[in-house]
Amino acid sequence: MAEAERIIGTPDTPGATGAGPEQPDRNVASGERSDDSGSDPGPGSAPGSEPGSGLASGSESGPGKASGESGAEGASGGAGVPRGKRRVAVLFTVAVLAYALDLISKLIVVAKLEHHEPVEIIGDWLRFEAIRNAGAAFGFGEAFTIIFTVIAAAVIVVIARLARKLYSLPWAIALGLLLGGALGNLTDRIFRSPGIMEGAVVDFIAPKHFAVFNLADSAIVCGGVLIVLLSFRGLDPDGSVHKD
Repeated sequence: MAEAERIIGTPDTPGATGAGPEQPDRNVASGERSDDSGSDPGPGSAPGSEPGSGLASGSESGPGKASGESGAEGASGGAGVPRGKRRVAVLFTVAVLAYALDLISKLIVVAKLEHHEPVEIIGDWLRFEAIRNAGAAFGFGEAFTIIFTVIAAAVIVVIARLARKLYSLPWAIALGLLLGGALGNLTDRIFRSPGIMEGAVVDFIAPKHFAVFNLADSAIVCGGVLIVLLSFRGLDPDGSVHKD
């Protein structure tokens, strides 16, 4: 009877004898799988490399790292690029326009108004009257003509040096007005009588109860007022904003 049961076998039942021998089989299978995973180099590994080195080498030299390095290099390279375009062209454009308008207006005034009666524009409130001013803007300081000439030349040099770090559009306009006005009056100081560096500036705009001035004086005053406003707002010529 026992010999027959051994030959025929018994039906599989839960928890029967089959449960016992299956555990070693699973252990063996899992061991084989672990051996296979440890021994197979995998498609990403180079021949002759150690087990598991394929993943590591892929993470170090794969396209992900290359793109990451290029992105980092781009970020570091872009850090040195200025925040915006320099506004030197705007500065010199405004300066040339201001200087040209002042020069043309003075040529017309000398040719048409000098030694003639004043021309009334708005009754007694505004008229054009040609006069020669040896002083500063609006007729002040006539005894210091040479000093004002040197100051005008110094202003031009300072503005030219400041243009190298100019990235603010409002500052470019303000400095352009200053530069054009300074050049306009400096031209009169150098080329008009009574002599070089002592020439009298041509003024012709005469409001009622106010000093007579010209377009160069107006450009200087407008540029100066704009610079004061920009300074109060904390805007620097390089485009940065500071708060005191």
